[in-house]
Amino acid sequence: MRHGVRVGVDPGDARIGVARSDPTGFLATPVETVPRGRGDVRRIARIVRDEEAVEVVVGLPRSLKGTEGPAAAKVREFAATLAARVAPVPVRLCDERLTTVTAEAMLRDQGRKGSKRRAVVDQAAAVVILQHALDTERNSGFAPGEIIGVDHA
Repeated sequence: MRHGVRVGVDPGDARIGVARSDPTGFLATPVETVPRGRGDVRRIARIVRDEEAVEVVVGLPRSLKGTEGPAAAKVREFAATLAARVAPVPVRLCDERLTTVTAEAMLRDQGRKGSKRRAVVDQAAAVVILQHALDTERNSGFAPGEIIGVDHA
């Protein structure tokens, strides 16, 4: 297992959930919800720097059949922009199917209701994405997903 903090990102249309792992790569915890729009990539890049992250894991929305649609294309574009901003820290896309559903259920089980749940669901989804990536790597010995290349032209 690789050592170092990883940052997990769940990009949505209105908000971006951010999570981090501990340095051993064992446990993901919420960091913050970043409003989508002007300055969002800059804020996430600052979190990556502040956390001294060795990798960023971005959730890639796929259909239940595994296909990619317009939402995945938007996330790929966002991830490429983020990768250019945080280089040389690698950015990895990982399947995020059903993570928001899982996060919503987790928060509901904790008794969080309505607006309180909506305020942290993006962070919780980022935690689920990152935790899945950490668990997959620990169980398989390989980092999951695909690395986003950075164009240095």
